[in-house]
Amino acid sequence: MRVIILGAGLVGKAMALDLAAEPGFEITAVDFRGEPLEELARAGVAVVRKDLSRPAEVSEAVRDYELVINALPGFLGFQTLKACLESGKNVVDIAFFPEDPFELDSLAKEKGVTAVVDCGVAPGLSHMLAAYGLNQLDRGRSLLIYVGGLPVVRQWPFEYKAVFSPYDVIEEYLRPARFRENGHLVIKPALSDPEFIEFEKLGTLEAFNTDGLRTLLKTLDVPNMKEKTLRYPGHREKMAILKEAGFFGTEPVEISGQRIRPIDFTAKVLFSRLKLNPGEEDLTVMRVMVSGEKSGQNRTLIYDLFDRFDRKTGIHSMARTTGYTATMVARAMARGLIKKTGVVAPEYLGFDRECLKFVVTGLKNKGLSIEERIETI
Repeated sequence: MRVIILGAGLVGKAMALDLAAEPGFEITAVDFRGEPLEELARAGVAVVRKDLSRPAEVSEAVRDYELVINALPGFLGFQTLKACLESGKNVVDIAFFPEDPFELDSLAKEKGVTAVVDCGVAPGLSHMLAAYGLNQLDRGRSLLIYVGGLPVVRQWPFEYKAVFSPYDVIEEYLRPARFRENGHLVIKPALSDPEFIEFEKLGTLEAFNTDGLRTLLKTLDVPNMKEKTLRYPGHREKMAILKEAGFFGTEPVEISGQRIRPIDFTAKVLFSRLKLNPGEEDLTVMRVMVSGEKSGQNRTLIYDLFDRFDRKTGIHSMARTTGYTATMVARAMARGLIKKTGVVAPEYLGFDRECLKFVVTGLKNKGLSIEERIETI
């Protein structure tokens, strides 16, 4: 299968190297930056340098490929996915754009292709595990997802490092968080409702509301659902101060005769301080909790994922957990395990035992194991 990966950042690089190492895949990576492409080229991956900010360039890039993996920043994600579908291409998408992906469902069906969206670790694997857990219950009452990517070493002042686009990091702190309480849709600001949670391998982490449920709000009939992001204590408050002070504003302000958006300035400054530098390690922690009834008993199913930077390969944990989820879904598509056309939310894969087993087994073989616990009251 000829696969093209749009975006060669840390996650795009991990996906390209993973698929290129397996017989039967011919991989090409596309980015406008020369440095990551040169690194992939040295590893034997075909590369193309192209500005993908215009849909016409995307259509031209994907023309000769059977499968597209969209790993571009969220602000380009929707238009890129649309261009891929208009070109009649199957897509695995990890762009996490703010628009509703189901708006493109009729286009995908018209073209007879499949687009698996939100296909990272969370959303993505989290949604698959949520669907799988709900399938084990007679009636689901609540779903709670905690997830975070963190640096192993905490450094003042932000105690956080990012492996993806600074705009996507900021977007997570800006986009209103949608969740469900007692069957009703509730919308609160991102960063709201902080709480402390203890994790055995990490100690105390702070959780706060983010908009991670996404497609679950349309696909699952569960009366209580919420997703929260995990960070080291103190990080949330600093981001909230920047937000309230206007540093994430999108309206241009004039400075020395130049008009500039505060968010562009902030992203530039923050990224220089939040970027994981060579030799710095990260980790990923995720907990999915599904509660309901089984045979007349109250039951909670808990799925835990804990992963660290891979010193042998040099691949960061967030790139592993996000990228390898996407590449396992790409393999599932290549094997014909995903038969549904249109826009496919990752939870649909969780309801399919064969497909979920394929993805989870593949992740386990890459060192990403999921621990399952069942609590019965």
